Amino acid sequence: MRIIVGVLFGGKSGEHEVSLVSGTTVMKHLDKSRYRVFAIGIRKDGSPATASESRQMLHHELPDVETAELVIRPSPGGSFVELAGRTGAGAEIRFDLIFPVLHGTFGEDGTIQGLLDMCELPYAGCGVLGSAAGMDKAIMKSLFRDAGLPVVPFRVLTRENTPEIPESLRATLLAELGLPCFVKPARLGSSVGISKVKHPEDLAEAIATAFRYDYKILVEKGVDAREIECSVIGHFHGRASLPGEIVPWGEFYDYSAKYKDDRSRLILPALLPPEVTERVRELACRAFESVGGEGYARVDFLLDKQTGSLYVNEVNTIPGFTEISMFPKLWGISGLPLPELLDTLVQLALERHRRRQSISTSYPGC
Repeated sequence: MRIIVGVLFGGKSGEHEVSLVSGTTVMKHLDKSRYRVFAIGIRKDGSPATASESRQMLHHELPDVETAELVIRPSPGGSFVELAGRTGAGAEIRFDLIFPVLHGTFGEDGTIQGLLDMCELPYAGCGVLGSAAGMDKAIMKSLFRDAGLPVVPFRVLTRENTPEIPESLRATLLAELGLPCFVKPARLGSSVGISKVKHPEDLAEAIATAFRYDYKILVEKGVDAREIECSVIGHFHGRASLPGEIVPWGEFYDYSAKYKDDRSRLILPALLPPEVTERVRELACRAFESVGGEGYARVDFLLDKQTGSLYVNEVNTIPGFTEISMFPKLWGISGLPLPELLDTLVQLALERHRRRQSISTSYPGC
């Protein structure tokens, strides 16, 4: 019998539109001889889309994919709550596995993962801890640093203690981090809200822009660097793909360069000395492990053009799955085409669920 997979896409996030494309790619390449695939859309306000709305969100693509509305209700027994699907005809679907492709908040941050754990449903990708740590760049970089991984100097600001950035703090940031520097929301992906600051007078505006998307932001030292990426699959330590390089068309690989402008170049695999390639792969696995990674992730690096220093930049626990995204492309050049990659991620999810189910929840004598 085919495994029934529900693919969650859309969501209440600044990356809603990206998720639609990533979700479509995942559903397109899941082997329909092995999986019965249901598209489960989440509206921009965070509420479940109806089955017909989910079809519209896909722009009526993928005729071999069914659609369903997400149903969450108290469980009559066993799990705390239960999650099911309802087709447009009113039939109920019980899923064997959920494949979240919800980039950003309420999808990549551990919230949906916690719900799925409470439903005792297998799901692809990182668990609550890895997702939450991977979503929060401030926590993530602190974990990298504690694990002895190289990171660029950074400062964390929160809106509670800095509702308006005083001139003295801006001067301190410039003295510590220099120019150029990057200002970014702590918990958002796809380069949304990120600014590259090259002039002192632009720092206040960059901070205000980042605070529009999060109440916690990072200011990081800018490095004249090559942008290297490496994909990881597995549990905890994982195994790494060959690395690739992104050559941005603009100042850096921002939202427009990633999804709207095709002038940036991808070099696959990255043209690196063998020892640097192996160093990237080693650090990618260590970074994945340091945040409690499970299932899969993409790890991004900065390779200083002047000094050759390699810095771990971030871990993306639900990286882009579009046709041009680096995560599947890197596994493609590493000998794992997208349908086989998705099979592997499903099997990893089922394996983790079996392992979790085997853990005792009682103690003799209690």
